[in-house]
Amino acid sequence: MSAITTFIEAESTVCRGVFGERAQELDCVVSRYLPMFYKRALRFLGNAPDAEDAVQDAILSAYRHLGQFRGQAQLSTWLMTIVTNAALMQLRRRSSGYFSLDQEQGGEGLTFSESLADARPSPEEVCSTVEARKRLAEGVQRLSPKLRRAFQLCDIDGLTTKEAAHVMGVPQGTVKAQRARARARLAGIMRGKPVRQRS
Repeated sequence: MSAITTFIEAESTVCRGVFGERAQELDCVVSRYLPMFYKRALRFLGNAPDAEDAVQDAILSAYRHLGQFRGQAQLSTWLMTIVTNAALMQLRRRSSGYFSLDQEQGGEGLTFSESLADARPSPEEVCSTVEARKRLAEGVQRLSPKLRRAFQLCDIDGLTTKEAAHVMGVPQGTVKAQRARARARLAGIMRGKPVRQRS
């Protein structure tokens, strides 16, 4: 924010000669409310460099258009509106372009890529998945050979019912029935219920 302060001092010197007392009042408002202006811009933009640019643009605009201030609101309110508009303009410009995943976002110092949730499964989820696969594989081994083959061809190998029927040499209805029985028995196995085999 030291760059903003240096910029303000240079701009206010030029403006003071033209608007006199009102320029001095604007100097006071800027020095008093500068942290609030910065926080407002940061809230919209999410990173310090863009917030500083927006505040600098807003203050420059305020000094340049000081003659348009009618006094219908407080000078600080008028300037806060200009800061908000400058931040919104930067957001509009940003939305049409690209941004870096390595650019800091917000006040925490985290980059955008660091603040994203990790899409990889947690260790607990990995362990649970491995256990479920192991139980499923054991369950498939406990099925009768006909049910196991129907399940293997359709649900593991990805064949259609028609293709599995052709491979097994049985009607499609038989494959559908065997597959349904295999799934029902596997569901029982996965839940820990005993499996009854037909004699």
